[in-house]
Amino acid sequence: MQLLPRVLLAVMAAFSPLAALASGGGASTALDLTSHWAGFLALAVFFGAYGLVIAEETLHLRKSKPVIVAAGIIWMLVAIVYAQHGDTHTAEIAVRHNLLEFAELFLFLLAAMTYINAMDERGVFDLLRVKLVTQGYSLRTIFWITGALAFAISPVADNLTTALLMATVVIAVGGSNKKFVGVACINIVVAANAGGAFSPFGDITTLMVWQKGLVHFGEFFRLFLPSAVNWLVPAVIMSLAIGNSSPDPVKEKAVLQHGAWVIVGLFLGTIVMAVCAHNFLHLPPVMGMMTGLGVLKFYGYYLKRRKNFSSHPSGENLGDTALAMENGVPSGPTPGDAAVQYNIFKSLERAEWDTLMFFYGVILCVGGLGTMGYLSMGSELMYGQLGATTANILVGILSAVVDNIPVMFAVLSMQPDMDLGQWLLVTLTAGVGGSLLSVGSAAGVAVMGQARGVYTFFSHLKWTWAIALGYVASIWTHFLINASAFT
Repeated sequence: MQLLPRVLLAVMAAFSPLAALASGGGASTALDLTSHWAGFLALAVFFGAYGLVIAEETLHLRKSKPVIVAAGIIWMLVAIVYAQHGDTHTAEIAVRHNLLEFAELFLFLLAAMTYINAMDERGVFDLLRVKLVTQGYSLRTIFWITGALAFAISPVADNLTTALLMATVVIAVGGSNKKFVGVACINIVVAANAGGAFSPFGDITTLMVWQKGLVHFGEFFRLFLPSAVNWLVPAVIMSLAIGNSSPDPVKEKAVLQHGAWVIVGLFLGTIVMAVCAHNFLHLPPVMGMMTGLGVLKFYGYYLKRRKNFSSHPSGENLGDTALAMENGVPSGPTPGDAAVQYNIFKSLERAEWDTLMFFYGVILCVGGLGTMGYLSMGSELMYGQLGATTANILVGILSAVVDNIPVMFAVLSMQPDMDLGQWLLVTLTAGVGGSLLSVGSAAGVAVMGQARGVYTFFSHLKWTWAIALGYVASIWTHFLINASAFT
């Protein structure tokens, strides 16, 4: 088969089976429904739901809603067809396995989000932001500092939260300089996605790879240099478009609440527990995270007993309200509007529930379509005919259009026979490929809402060529420095 038809077939596979593949997880795939009416209907339901997800910003419809409904419909189709063949157990076994997959991811992320919200409530992120905006740095210096911090913080705090935090900085500093704000936001999104690619905690895709045990904790850091190259190449190019002028001075104050640094320490300790639980006790990482969450709740009880008061209104969170550009200063709720008694469950309530429910819908949709038999079809087409390297590079490109979570979940479920170098490659490409478009990652979508009208799909698209250069350079760097990982 010539190269062009093979590539076209691979792209078609990625937009149909690959974006919707997953194993039934222990279920016997006795029925091949890939050419059955139920299989076609399930694909149509999935694509329809994902079309609504992509149009979230236009329709103002939360992305979790369509995929949750689609998951229910798909599994009903699976159960009906199997029941018609006298099998009333396969669908149940398969869906329970997928629910277990979701439960581990859900509880892990819930614990991490609660810690991030607790640190936000104690003023840790406000302090960092105020320190940056009040130092009188030049615009180019702010460009590099925010990018470097996004790259450094996202491996721990996740790329979405990091991008939102840094975006508030450039909006506050840039003021009415929309050109600077737009380019700096692109830099932040690229840096946050790149930083999240070399850490199990930096992105959902890396977390899934780690939990599957395909790449050990320490091995992720082999991707540090490729990830850095992925950010630095477009950053150097974009920095040439920013002048060295100084922004208007900004005066703000941040109050660090009692116990802020203790919570930071508890968070770091919780990460250590998750790593140790997985590496030494061979338990799921979520056990360490949930234990750390319990410790945080105990500390929250201590803060409450001290009758400590918060300076943040109840329910306020990073990204809850889009920041508008008014006279060069972000508008929105300000600390001190109300004082409420400290309650750790407020941090729990402020988790990104829409995102968590979206993961439920995606995992169940992908699992249902995998049970119908699309797994082996996609695995043969992508990894059997094109080869692992080409397939893994395509995964990154497709993650800029289709969300990287279902794409990576599909690859993990297919379990292609790959060495460590290839698993690191797909981890890298799925993590940074979303930077090619503003809608390709959660960080990009969130920042578009934060800097609405300034950082847009088309403003990002103008620099896609530079980001693509970084994508290619990062892959080349991976093959160069991690050659020993390929067998």
